[in-house]
Amino acid sequence: MHDAPSGESPHKGKTGLKRVWNALFYSIDGMRAAFRHEDAFRQEVFLAALLIPAALFTPASGPGKALMIAVVLLVLIVELLNSAVEAAVDRISLENHALAKRAKDIGSAAVLLALINVPVVWGLVLFG
Repeated sequence: MHDAPSGESPHKGKTGLKRVWNALFYSIDGMRAAFRHEDAFRQEVFLAALLIPAALFTPASGPGKALMIAVVLLVLIVELLNSAVEAAVDRISLENHALAKRAKDIGSAAVLLALINVPVVWGLVLFG
């Protein structure tokens, strides 16, 4: 493996199919970690397990169903990013700090907006 440029991760040297294969397993590890350690992620996965099949049985058009499923998956994506921010902040320091609180609160706000987006989009698709 070649040396990474100064200031970059030494793990960035993998390319091609090997990188894609490794990325798949890193992603699975991340999902497992979130499910194991994050209550909110588990709750949102349960919600997704109910809403995604429900979307398929609605009278919405194909694009409408896709949009309904996409906003549910967006909640999971935003929650994963929020959990990553929280873990990184906690890794740096567990002491109370205004910037740590701000980072965590902003991540939480992003999750809230993603959650609000679900009934708004579903309502518009189904009743709009």
